[in-house]
Amino acid sequence: MGVDKPCEIFDREVEWAELVDFINDPSPYPTLGVVSGRRRQGKTLLLGSLCDAAGGIYIEGTEALPAEHFHLIGEQLAARLASPAPLHFTSWRAVIEAILDLKTSSPLPVVIDEFPYLVKVSPELPSVLQAALDLRRRKGGSPIRLILCGSALTFMGGLLAGNAPLRGRAGLELIVPTLDYRLAAEFWQISDPRLALLTHAVVGGTPAYRREYVRDDTPRSLDDFDDWVRRAVLNPARPLFREARYLLAEEPDLHDGALYHSVLAAVAEGNASRGGIAGYIGRKSTEISHPLTVLEDAGLLAKSPDMLRAARPLYRITEPLITFYHAVMRPAWRELERRRATEVWQRSRDRFLSQVVGPHFEEICRTWAADVAGAEAFGGVPGEVGHGVVNDPQRRTSHEVDVVVLGEPDGGPRKVLSLGEVTWGDTMCEGHVERLRRVRDLLAARGYDTRSTRLACYSAAGFTADLLAAEGDELMLVTPERLYA
Repeated sequence: MGVDKPCEIFDREVEWAELVDFINDPSPYPTLGVVSGRRRQGKTLLLGSLCDAAGGIYIEGTEALPAEHFHLIGEQLAARLASPAPLHFTSWRAVIEAILDLKTSSPLPVVIDEFPYLVKVSPELPSVLQAALDLRRRKGGSPIRLILCGSALTFMGGLLAGNAPLRGRAGLELIVPTLDYRLAAEFWQISDPRLALLTHAVVGGTPAYRREYVRDDTPRSLDDFDDWVRRAVLNPARPLFREARYLLAEEPDLHDGALYHSVLAAVAEGNASRGGIAGYIGRKSTEISHPLTVLEDAGLLAKSPDMLRAARPLYRITEPLITFYHAVMRPAWRELERRRATEVWQRSRDRFLSQVVGPHFEEICRTWAADVAGAEAFGGVPGEVGHGVVNDPQRRTSHEVDVVVLGEPDGGPRKVLSLGEVTWGDTMCEGHVERLRRVRDLLAARGYDTRSTRLACYSAAGFTADLLAAEGDELMLVTPERLYA
């Protein structure tokens, strides 16, 4: 079945192709697929459009009692079967059996969106599904392609894990991600790389933030960026204003909102280690293991290992809007509610550049090194990319390296393909390169293969003339233009 992606869906070529491949599975039995992803990524548009294009059935879960769900689904199935009256259901078992036994000569997609809402009031539902799918695998059934979708990542992640009833039953497990930084710039129709970076540091790659949340109000130029922040982000009348708060409130496993906000605030303030986070919120390191794990499972925190010290991971916030909220909005919430955005932004802009844009620029540089630059830039295929810290006993200091690119393991000494330093607001000079050379020598003494290590300077503010003249095989200079090329 050829199913064309509607033009109103931006990108999502890979996700659409996977969904079409799933519903075209030639199996004569019902098959199960699971689609997840954080809210506002366009999952509903994607799956609703799939049902429209393929003649499928789209069922939206709501926060309601089972009886209401039974009635709504009965109406939808009756319309599909051209029945003069709604089908009457009194149990989920009857509903699932009716869906899986729909008469169809070709694969038929049936989507149940916001599946976690249904399970919240009917915990038995996954087990009911398991039994119904297993029975039809043994005795035959219709080629129904049942797709369960949800935004509660902790719940959806556990749906097919461990001893969960549906483990091993799904033929599709698709995560719809946020748009990467380059696709986000295209989606927001921003051609200036510096403006694209600043905007991405606020709203990230969530499609809905442009369309519904700011009504297609995009920053027109670098000169317009400050005004755009005031009118679109710090404006209490725009939905984006409260979105960072709602992101936590919508996660069912985040019961202690104050604790989780404090953990995120600690990371936004630059306390990226477990000990730093614990110290910021006044807890012991052992007491924050659970909230860190829950925030990771919810997709709001990510743990980044130190490429050069395995036992020293750092945490980062995955949603830029949350970082922006904690660095700029939360400390001045009452003033912003009173429409004092101009005053708040005037005194917060420097903090935004240092605490939000600086770390965000570093992460984008690492993403470029891992996913975009490739072997041509580093003289080898990147195996791992991250940050790193190198101790320098002779000088009684340590050196932080913003971008560490290691080669793929080959049984010999680990190759260091590149060592990079990142700065947003400073013009980079020979001193930055000398520090990287020192790190390279220290790593060589520790047994790393640094014979072909390429030093890299990443800067949004530019480079001195002598650094520009020195670019070559040893030294690579990376500008925002190159990141977006």
